[in-house]
Amino acid sequence: MSGSNSGGLMSSAGLVRYFDNEDRNAVSIDPKTVVAFCVLFGVFVQILSLTVA
Repeated sequence: MSGSNSGGLMSSAGLVRYFDNEDRNAVSIDPKTVVAFCVLFGVFVQILSLTVA
């Protein structure tokens, strides 16, 4: 049992390093913009459901 290595911490080390690195070319969107878009989309869907039904 002491000789077996589950690899829990070592296997996730690469993912942590990958997600920790921020790319300069990545698109960054403000979280408030995402919430506003979701609210407007929800209102749009509700309006469509009222006009169809």
